[in-house]
Amino acid sequence: QLHSDQDKGDGSLKYILSGDGAGTLFIIDEKTGDIHATRRIDREEKAFYTLRAQAINRRTLRPVEPESEFVIKIHDINDNEPTFPEKIYTASVPEMSVVGTSVVQVTATDADDPSYGNSARIIYSILQGQPYFSVEPETGIIRTALPNMNRENREHYQVVIQAKDMGGQMGGLSGTTTVNITLTDVNDNPPRFPQSTIHLRIPESSPVGTAIGSVKATDADTGKNAEVEYRIIDGDGTDMFDIVTQEDTQEGIITVRKPLDYETRRLYTLKVEAENTHVDPRFYYLGPFKDTTIVKISVEDVDEPPIFSRSSYLFEVHEDIELGTIIGTVMARDPDSASSPIRFSLDRHTDLDRIFNIHSGNGSIYTSKSLDREISQWHNLSVIAAEINNPKDTTRVPVYVRILDVNDNAPQFAVFYDTFVCENARAGQLIQTISAVDKDDPLGGQKFFFSLAAVNPNFTVQDNEDNTARILTRRNGFSRHEISTYLLPVVISDNDYPIQSSTGTLTIRVCACDSRGNMQSCSAEALLLPAGLSTGALVAILLCIIILLVIVVLFAALKRQRKKEPLILSKEDIRDNIVSYNDEGGGEEDTQAFDIGTLRNPAAMEDKKLRRDIIPETLFVPRRTPSAPDNTDVRDFINQRLKEHDMDPSAPPYDSLATYAYEGNDSIAESLSSLESGTTEGDQNYDYLREWGPRFNKLAEMYGGGESDKDTS
Repeated sequence: QLHSDQDKGDGSLKYILSGDGAGTLFIIDEKTGDIHATRRIDREEKAFYTLRAQAINRRTLRPVEPESEFVIKIHDINDNEPTFPEKIYTASVPEMSVVGTSVVQVTATDADDPSYGNSARIIYSILQGQPYFSVEPETGIIRTALPNMNRENREHYQVVIQAKDMGGQMGGLSGTTTVNITLTDVNDNPPRFPQSTIHLRIPESSPVGTAIGSVKATDADTGKNAEVEYRIIDGDGTDMFDIVTQEDTQEGIITVRKPLDYETRRLYTLKVEAENTHVDPRFYYLGPFKDTTIVKISVEDVDEPPIFSRSSYLFEVHEDIELGTIIGTVMARDPDSASSPIRFSLDRHTDLDRIFNIHSGNGSIYTSKSLDREISQWHNLSVIAAEINNPKDTTRVPVYVRILDVNDNAPQFAVFYDTFVCENARAGQLIQTISAVDKDDPLGGQKFFFSLAAVNPNFTVQDNEDNTARILTRRNGFSRHEISTYLLPVVISDNDYPIQSSTGTLTIRVCACDSRGNMQSCSAEALLLPAGLSTGALVAILLCIIILLVIVVLFAALKRQRKKEPLILSKEDIRDNIVSYNDEGGGEEDTQAFDIGTLRNPAAMEDKKLRRDIIPETLFVPRRTPSAPDNTDVRDFINQRLKEHDMDPSAPPYDSLATYAYEGNDSIAESLSSLESGTTEGDQNYDYLREWGPRFNKLAEMYGGGESDKDTS
């Protein structure tokens, strides 16, 4: 309640309130100054409110005292229970932990005022999870309560923790949370084999590296604590077998280390040990973390293929041996106790030329064709050995045959030599250096000797003793007119045994050379021709000129023949109409296009008629053209018709060619056309056409020739 010393109780003063929550949370009685709360106040929302109050004259509204400020402090009550930030906690602790091992700490909060009473004082207790775990009342730390908790017995635990305020006294509020605790694994269990003896079987034909079987020791632990390493520690097969640990399955895979033989040994005994790779020293007292088992391996008998005495064979033989000579022998045996006889054969895919053969009984390889080192220096054969009782079971062995060289090839020129000698050559001049090659390959290397087959007065050979020789002239001057080519036989021999030699012939041409010895011409005919052109070049030029002339003549004749092609080939070839289009028409029988009767006589011109072979796009009324007089000039007539067709849309299209011709009136020679005499079969003599001049020669040939052909037939 607020009260002013100036208040006489007559209602002349008025109290007003301002500040935090004034008018909403707090209201004041204007007459008495009593302050009231309008609703329930929560300290957790706001603990302090600052207000200002003043007394004013109700009539003048002037303050009678200065404004005063005061603070309303909210006293706390226990109206909030403790809460945990997480509804469910997850924690873990190693198994076999000692009592009191800390697992996890849980903390609850209380919104009440911790400085006022015990409303915010929290005490922790365990509602579920005893007797395995406990919780410290003041801190909320959860600890193990039992010793040697084993994960293999129980792995997961659920603990319920309660937080209660008011120091845990009666009437306090409380909240709970759940803690899921998992025991983590430690290596407290050794591996154990489920069997003390394991039996395995394997065929004796199994190759090295073959997996025979597996062994596995069980371990109750998990993860790296259950990792096991296997090893063979004893037995009579330690050198014959290996064991490998497979990480994903934790099994020990036993494999073959050396080839097995049933006839040599049929049973092996191994002692296999399995040991943990990660051992915890804290649990050594639980015993050794390893175990052993006995593995017995039985070798099963298999019909094995033959075995060769060597993995490969190498035979060397000279290329000049006789046919049927044995070059070597391969040996094989049956490893089985039955010891079946062996049959040998050659794989013909490795001897397509059938140069070798083999004795099927004793494995002797001999030649069936002659050998040639120069064709093939090595022969790689494959010999097959098979049991006679079981031919399908075979073994192969490679046989390498090296052919040794024999001096059976004579040396020859290394290349073809194009040799020439200048006409102005002097005696002793070098004209060619020659060398030789030999297909043979002697151990001491190649050595060749060069000489002439006979004494030559013109040339000589000088051996350089380095497998080359020089060809020199023996006299001064040579003439192409006398001898244009010389043949010089050269003998080439080697130094191996037996000595081989051959004769190579050098063709030496006599040529004209300049002062420096450069060849200019080597043929005798070149002296008769102009300098710079040989006979062959001139012949080629002449042939080209002749071919060009023939082409020009043929082209001109063809063009002339086309120009002189007659319009009418015979008297019987009469057309009533001549129509020319750039598209394909009806042929010579087409008489529906135009009427040529108008052209026969200008006086017979009638009204213009439309084309009958096409339908015009737009129909116009045809215009009537005046008839031409009898003496109308043909040129004027054609020009007039051409102009009319250009202006008339119903006329033939621009890409059609209409040809008009008129022979005229009152010709001195009268009509020369055969159109009017097509029905006359009487004989006529056209020889007078030849007398009219060259312009009528074609007509004379046409009509005169036609009669002669007719008479001939």
